[in-house]
Amino acid sequence: MNKIAIIGGGNLGAAIANGLIKSQYIEAENLTITRRNLSSLESFRSLGVSITSDNQAAIENAHIVILAVKPYQIKEIVSAAKFRKDQIVISVVTGIWLKDLQEWIDEKPSLFRAMPNTAISIQQSMTCICSAPGNTENLNVVDEIFSRLGRVITIEETLMDAATVLGACGTAFAMRYIRASIQGGIQIGFSASQANFIVAQTVLGAADLLLTNKNHPEYEIDKVTTPKGCTIAGLNELEHQGFSSALIKGLVASYEKILK
Repeated sequence: MNKIAIIGGGNLGAAIANGLIKSQYIEAENLTITRRNLSSLESFRSLGVSITSDNQAAIENAHIVILAVKPYQIKEIVSAAKFRKDQIVISVVTGIWLKDLQEWIDEKPSLFRAMPNTAISIQQSMTCICSAPGNTENLNVVDEIFSRLGRVITIEETLMDAATVLGACGTAFAMRYIRASIQGGIQIGFSASQANFIVAQTVLGAADLLLTNKNHPEYEIDKVTTPKGCTIAGLNELEHQGFSSALIKGLVASYEKILK
């Protein structure tokens, strides 16, 4: 069994660890997580996961290393670390290109980037992955890891920043829509818990329709939109208030922030 080290046990690193364990991709004793403040990782220790603040020790004992630190930390961390050529190193760090990692790492392990979202903790992530040109030998290993944690798509590295916005920031945008729908549900008569349940399941069902039927959203919209009906009245009001425009502007604003 390959041993995996997650360098950086913050929200995303912890979510990946939870997903790896729940999916039974790896036994807890073969997983190591690092963080400066170990108190937040005690729940993993109780599962049998190794936790440490020593990044190098974690890297040395691993076959696969997942870099999940903050963008401002990664150069210092990987420049100080000693990797092996036979290792697979996967970065989930926003805005850090493979050419940067190649420059900072002396030995040249097999390098990949992946952009999951926090639904990885419940094995429902949308993860975009890419590799350096010509470095596809271990792509199947990376694909297998993240396929156990949700759905995977392989893309060009030039799209990774956009993938961060659409797939990772997109979780927050979806949650904001859900929150607003719950508030509207309360206003028209439901309790908070009832509205939460109805809206969450409705969004889940809508997404599954697209993934299962592979239809355009407008096709599914047409199914529930009747002449002079309540659905079209609501949709038109959303557009009058700038719903689609605001969402697109939000996505573009997030993307432009990454590029700065």
